[in-house]
Amino acid sequence: MGTHTDISQDTWDDAQLLWNYHQLHHTIRPCSVIIGLGSHDLGVATHSARLYLERLASVIVFSGANSPTTLKRFPRGEAVHYAEHAVSLGVPRAAILLETHATNTAENFQLSREVLQVAGTSVTSILLVSKPYEQRRSFATALKTWPDVDVVCASEPVTLSEYVERIGSVKTVVDMLVGTLQRLVEYPKKGFIIDQEVPAEAIDAYERLRGSGFDSRVIRPTL
Repeated sequence: MGTHTDISQDTWDDAQLLWNYHQLHHTIRPCSVIIGLGSHDLGVATHSARLYLERLASVIVFSGANSPTTLKRFPRGEAVHYAEHAVSLGVPRAAILLETHATNTAENFQLSREVLQVAGTSVTSILLVSKPYEQRRSFATALKTWPDVDVVCASEPVTLSEYVERIGSVKTVVDMLVGTLQRLVEYPKKGFIIDQEVPAEAIDAYERLRGSGFDSRVIRPTL
């Protein structure tokens, strides 16, 4: 499945609904620091660099070790490759701090906070850069793990169609949308994130997509 024409219009509409819900549409403003969350998507580094060059913060923290999905793409670690990419776009290396050990989103914030403390950087607000469909979950995680700062969310401004084209698989992208929605429902129960209001239409779209086989990123119950 390479493009959205590989799925039905109803399925695409459900995916678009989740894509829209996962984004928070915050008004971007200057913050103490930009934190770019490591992942498979180099667009996070690109957008972090753009925000820095627009003088929305004076320091960037790139956070992330590796996951099974990024080890081959970023063999020296997500944060390291992100930093190299940002430097290639004009960000001074001295403006970048690296956090190279986080393997989940909570650790991204916990360990980035420690890196900033060691660097002597005072933080009252975070310009948080994530993949577009991870905005809401990243925001909810940040407020749980670092509740005493203001968080403004940002992502590379791409449409769902453009993102599918970049990834090269509509199934992969829709699977990620479904998995992220499930986590927004389940993770507050585990204390990982704060509660987010999930509208009934998003739950319905999630159920339809999951029932149609878009479920590779769904968390399975452990026996």
